Amino acid sequence: MPQSVHPADLSFFSTLVLAGSLSGAARELGVTTPAVSKHLAQMEARLGLTLINRTTRRMSLTPEGEVYLEHARRILGDIDDLEHQLRGAKSEPQGLLRVNATLGFGRIRIAPLISAFVERNPKVDIQLQLSVNPPPITDDACDVCFRFGHPPDSRVIARLIAPNRRIVVASPAYLRKHGEPRAPEDLVRHNCIGIRQGDEAYGVWRFSSPKASKTPSGGGKQVKIRGNLTTNDGEIAVNWALDGRGILLRAEWDVARYLRSGRLVQLLRPWTTPDADIYAVYAQRHKSSVRIQALIDFVAAAFEREQRKH
Repeated sequence: MPQSVHPADLSFFSTLVLAGSLSGAARELGVTTPAVSKHLAQMEARLGLTLINRTTRRMSLTPEGEVYLEHARRILGDIDDLEHQLRGAKSEPQGLLRVNATLGFGRIRIAPLISAFVERNPKVDIQLQLSVNPPPITDDACDVCFRFGHPPDSRVIARLIAPNRRIVVASPAYLRKHGEPRAPEDLVRHNCIGIRQGDEAYGVWRFSSPKASKTPSGGGKQVKIRGNLTTNDGEIAVNWALDGRGILLRAEWDVARYLRSGRLVQLLRPWTTPDADIYAVYAQRHKSSVRIQALIDFVAAAFEREQRKH
């Protein structure tokens, strides 16, 4: 049976899509534009499929082209990993890296670090995707995911990047008007800002007493909060808290700068809430990937430097 997919086609197609045009790919590959067009036509003829819709002004991937590109990049990445392993620790990170992070955290913290990383490692191509919920790593939707909380799936590798707490905060203006809660159960009389994210039960805040280890019941409390503002975006929720609209339970990284400036005040200090530690999560098959380990090391070092400052 004739071979439909040639190994050389994978690199060619990835370069073509990245260049964005036949002429751009021709310049990148050092050939003529007709040669690029002929190569693409031969690929499509062997497959019996159209991979790219071409017009005089632009080109776009067909659904089959999207699938082809996804697998081509993954295979090329695996080849890069094999080469790096054979070369040893001195190899330079290179190849495609697909990164996922949550919306606010990814935009504010991960995106700037990726910018700095690619400046030092120009042979790495990074696609950053932001989403409300982390994608399943086992679905090959991304190569590495920066997320809060240890993932429940034991089939993936989770590396702790930085410890992180969830804390209860409000603005001084809100507290002057409505008073300060002294215990978790006081929250039912306050306007609390709700965030619908992840798999956690919405509208339930969990607390542990500092004396939890000494009490038979564990000293834990669950509070069903109420409020007239709800969002799935953490940054919006923080801005509402800054505006004095209510009390917020949020990861410390998200509000630390406002606590230092006095724009927000931490509440219920004797009580603790479930941690929101930051993890880098990736599939077992990527444990030897040079570019993944290089990015994770870079991000972890940046968080460690920041922690030392505070």
